[in-house]
Amino acid sequence: MAYDPQTSEEKWYRYWMEHGFFHSAVDRTKSPYCVVIPPPNVTGVLHMGHMLNNTIQDVLVRRARLQGKNACWVPGTDHASIATEAKVVASLKSKGIEKKDISREEFIEHAWEWTRKYGGIILEQLKRLGASCDWERTAFTMDETRSASVIQVFIDLYNKGLIYKGVRMINWDTAAKTAVSDEEVIYKEEQSKLYYLRYRIDGCDEYITIATTRPETILGDTAVCVNPNDERFRRLAGKQCIVPLVNRVIPIIQDEYVDMAFGTGALKITPAHDINDHEIGYKHRLESIDIFNDDGTLNENARLFIGSDRFDARRDIIPALEASGNLVKIEDYINKVGYSERTDVVIEPRLSMQWFLKMKDLVKPALAAVMEDEIALVPAKYKNTYRHWMENVKDWNISRQLWWGHRVPAYYLPGSNDFVVARSGEEAAALVKEKFGLTVNPTDLQQDEDCLDTWFSSWLWPLSVFNGILEPDNEEINYYYPTNDLVSGPDILFFWIARMIVAGYEYRGTKPFGNVYLTGLVRDKQRRKMSKTLGNSPDPLELISRYGADGVRVGMLLCSPAGGDLLFDESLPGQGRNFTTKIWNAFQLVSNWQTADIPQPTHSRLALEWFESYLAESIKTLDTQFKQYRVSEALMTVYTGFRDEFSSWLLEIIKPTRGIPVDRATRETCIRLFERLLQLLHPFMPFITEEIWQQLREREEGESIMISRLPEAGNADSALLEDFERVKEIIAALRNLRAQRDIAFRETLELKVKRHPRHPRRLESILLKMGNLDAIEEVSENPPGSWSFIIDTIEYFVPAAGKVDPDAAKTKLESDLAYAKGFLASVMKKLNNEKFINGAPPAVIENERKKQADAEAKIRAIEEQLSHLT
Repeated sequence: MAYDPQTSEEKWYRYWMEHGFFHSAVDRTKSPYCVVIPPPNVTGVLHMGHMLNNTIQDVLVRRARLQGKNACWVPGTDHASIATEAKVVASLKSKGIEKKDISREEFIEHAWEWTRKYGGIILEQLKRLGASCDWERTAFTMDETRSASVIQVFIDLYNKGLIYKGVRMINWDTAAKTAVSDEEVIYKEEQSKLYYLRYRIDGCDEYITIATTRPETILGDTAVCVNPNDERFRRLAGKQCIVPLVNRVIPIIQDEYVDMAFGTGALKITPAHDINDHEIGYKHRLESIDIFNDDGTLNENARLFIGSDRFDARRDIIPALEASGNLVKIEDYINKVGYSERTDVVIEPRLSMQWFLKMKDLVKPALAAVMEDEIALVPAKYKNTYRHWMENVKDWNISRQLWWGHRVPAYYLPGSNDFVVARSGEEAAALVKEKFGLTVNPTDLQQDEDCLDTWFSSWLWPLSVFNGILEPDNEEINYYYPTNDLVSGPDILFFWIARMIVAGYEYRGTKPFGNVYLTGLVRDKQRRKMSKTLGNSPDPLELISRYGADGVRVGMLLCSPAGGDLLFDESLPGQGRNFTTKIWNAFQLVSNWQTADIPQPTHSRLALEWFESYLAESIKTLDTQFKQYRVSEALMTVYTGFRDEFSSWLLEIIKPTRGIPVDRATRETCIRLFERLLQLLHPFMPFITEEIWQQLREREEGESIMISRLPEAGNADSALLEDFERVKEIIAALRNLRAQRDIAFRETLELKVKRHPRHPRRLESILLKMGNLDAIEEVSENPPGSWSFIIDTIEYFVPAAGKVDPDAAKTKLESDLAYAKGFLASVMKKLNNEKFINGAPPAVIENERKKQADAEAKIRAIEEQLSHLT
C-alpha cells in the first residue's frame, strides 16, 4: 500500500501524547537536555519562519531523547502587548465598542476572552509539524507564575536603584499610542523632500533660511541655531527671528553641533520633537512645545491645523508658507525614516514621562559571557553585532502606554506624584506608612497606568518557566537550568536573547543557555522576504496537507545553514515527499521478502559488512555535525546514506532473484541496519520512521522509536570502505560500457584486471552479481581486442570478441589522457605555489601530493594502452 502521511501523523502523534513520551520530570539518574521555545505571540498563526525554527528545535530535542537524555522542550506563548491590544481594539470596534468608552477592567476582560479563544492556535498548529514539546509545561507570559515573576523582578531592580522614572525623548508609535524602544525602530531609506524656509529677523527686513524635512514642526520651533564658526551667521548671533505663520519670536543661538555643510547651515530647533533638538534645547534652556496628540494629530499648541494628521499638516502647510512668502524652494532628498517594527507607522520623537532600566552595568557579565565563548553564538559572525549592541547599550525604556500587559507596580499617594513600588495595594499602603508616615486606604492609592514592555516578561523566560524567580532554589530550576540550546532568529538577538543572558547572570549568576543557534530568514527564490503583502508566503498547514509533515520538515532543512537564509521553493517539500516515498518503497521491498533457512551468499555477507562500516563512519560524521550545529549537513548525511548507500547499493546487492527466498541471516541483519537508519532519520522525519519501525518487527504496546537508543559509532573497516568505493566505480564503468556498446544486462561479460594491489579482490563476488559477470581474471599484460577503463590507476579490460573499434578506442583514450594531464597541471600549479606550500596545513599538502602521484600513474597507464593501439 502507498504511504498515507495524514493517517500516520494523526495516529502516531496521538500515540506519543497518550503515552506521555514528550513529558519530562526531574530524574537525577539522567542528564537533562532542555530547550525553551521562543514564545510566539498569542496573535500569531504558523508561518514559514516558525516552521524552520521549530523543526530545528524538534530535531535537537528528538536526537537528545534518542541519546538517552532527559529531554525537556518547554512550550508557551507571549502576551504581545501591542499586537494583542490592537487585535482586541479591532474586535471591539467590529461590535460597535470603542476602547475609550469602556473601563480598563472591562477591556482587560475582553482581552482575556480573546486570548482564551485565539491564543493557543499556533501551539496546536505546531503539533501538526510533529513538535515534541512537553505540553504539560505550556506557559504564558501573563499566567499567574510568570506575572508574579515579572512584578518581583521590577520591584527588585527598583529597590536596587536600577529602575527610575523620568521625562525623556522617546520613540512614540502613533498607531499603538505607546512608546517603543530604540531597538523596535526600523529605519528605511526614503525619497523625501527638503524644504527651504526663511524666518524674518526681528526688527528688520533680513531673513535667515533653514532647511527641514518636516515643515509642519516649525509650529513647535523655539530657536534657530547656527555654528559659532560659521562666518555667514556671526552677525546674527544674539538676535531674534520670527517663526512663519504663528509669528512666534525666537532666539538665534550658537552651537557647534550644527553641521555647516547641511542645508543652509542654519538649523530650526524643535525640542519636543527631535532627540538632537531636545539636547540643544536642554543645554540652552529653551522652551519645549509639544504640538502633537497621542495619535499624531496636531493639538492646540500648534495653533494651526488643529486636529489634522501630521502628514496632512505637512501637505497643507506648504501652500500657506508659499502664500506668506516664507517658502524659498523644495529639493528632492534621500533620508532614513524610523518606523515602528510593530505597526509600521512613522515614529514620532516625543518627550514623555517613562520608566527606564539602567543597563550599563547590568550588561557587563552578559557581554563577557559571549565574547569569552561561555555562550556560543552559531554562527560566530554574530559576536561582533552582539558586542556592538552591548557596548553601546542605552537605558531600556520599559513602560508602554497600553492596558494589556503587566501593569507597572507603582502606587501614587492621593493627589501627589509621590509613589511606592509594591506587589499589591495592601503592600503599598504598608510602604506608604513606613516611608511617608501616612495611613492610607489601599483603595485610595492610584496604580500607575502604564504597562511593562512585553520583552520585560520574556527576558525572564528560561527562569520563569521553571519558577526560578519566585522559588530560586526549587528542584526544577536546579536541574534544568542552565538550558542547553536556544534556537532563534538574529533579528531578536538584542531584543530577547541578549536580555535573557543579562537576566540569567543577574538572577542566577550564570548563563541561561550554552548555545544559541541563529537561523536565517525564509525567503522566496527571488530572495524576497516572505510576507502576506507580496503574496509569496505559502500556508504551512496547506504544505503539510500536500506533502506530509516529514516532507515539509526535510524540505525546510535541505538548504538552511545556521545564519544563512533559506530560499524556499515548493520543489523542496516535494523533494522531501519523494524521499518519504523512497523510504516507504525500501520498507515494502524488504517486508515482502520470503525467508528460508539457506546459506548466506558471500556477496550478501560482504555487502552487509560494508554497510556496518559505512554506518559506523556516518554516525561519527553525524556526531561531529551536530556538535557543530550543522543540522542541514547532518540531514544530508543520513539522506544520502539512505537513498544512495542503503537503497541503491545494499538492497540491490542483497535482494534475491524474483521468486527465490532470502536467507534468514541476511534478512535479520538487513532489518537491524534498517532500524538503525530509521533511528538516525527519526529526529528529521518522526512520523514515517515510527510507522516503519513499528512494522519491521513485532513491538510491545508502549514501545516507540522516539524512546529507543540511538546507535553508537562502532569500529569501521576503513580498508573495506575504500575497496567498496572502487567496486562502485568499477560497476559504474561496466554500466557505462554496456550503455555505450548497447549490451543488455542479461548478457554476461568477462572482466580482466591487470594485477594491482588496490584491486578489491575480496569483493569480487559483489562485482560478479552487480556487473552480471561470469568471471574475473587477473592478467599481467593488456589483453588484445578488449574494451578498457581505468579506476584509481587500476586497468580493467572486457574482452570484446572482435567488436573493438581501434579508432574509437584511441579517441577515447586520448580524451582521457588530455583530461588526466589537465588535472595534473592544476595540481602542480598548487604544489609549485610557494604561498600555498607555506600556508596550507600539512594534511592538505599531502593530499595534493597523492593526487599528483595518482594522476601520474593514470597517465602512464593510458599511455601504455595507447601504445598497444599504435
